[in-house]
Amino acid sequence: MTNDVPSNIAHKDADLEDADLKIILLGDSAVGKSKLVERFLLEDYVPRQLSTYALTLYRHIAKIDEGKTIKVDFWDTAGQERFSQMHPSYYYKAHACILVFDCDRKITYTHLSGWLKELREYCKNIPVICICNKIDINEKVTKKKFKFPQKHNMPFFFVSAASGTNVVRVFEKAIELGWEHKTKSGDWMSDVMSLLEDSHIDDDFPLRKKKKTPVKE
Repeated sequence: MTNDVPSNIAHKDADLEDADLKIILLGDSAVGKSKLVERFLLEDYVPRQLSTYALTLYRHIAKIDEGKTIKVDFWDTAGQERFSQMHPSYYYKAHACILVFDCDRKITYTHLSGWLKELREYCKNIPVICICNKIDINEKVTKKKFKFPQKHNMPFFFVSAASGTNVVRVFEKAIELGWEHKTKSGDWMSDVMSLLEDSHIDDDFPLRKKKKTPVKE
């Protein structure tokens, strides 16, 4: 059994080892997802393209549990969200999600329910953090209350990729929740998926029930 991403789902750079944690970002185009990751990592990152499905991966080394270091991959949509649906590879083995909307574009908030619905089709239980980005444009928005994160019991933050407000807090929280989810769940679903992949069952030919051989009396 292997924990690598299947070759028919995505290709990773040969020199990039598997991450200990995968955190994905979701939200409409131009809500600032890439800028948020880059602001958090500053210059300490090397973005890598997963060319098969036009995704961008940012590798980060994080410290947890009194100095323990883990490899964290932040996955960015790289514009794929313009098609209103992500490829399943984006969700594969994710441990946490950062859901982003733009405080200056109401439609991006309205679309959060659609993004959450799609996420739950692939990741039933991973923790989700909801953030309102670009508050530097309109600080009055911080006085508002948003029902969506309350309804779904999500941690919620007002942030700005431009000024850096709460950016570090958001990503550190995502790492904390993602690691907690992985260690508590034992990552059992990933093992099940890998087992199914290794079985080489052809989806075009579903298993048929064997006919019972009549017992001669």
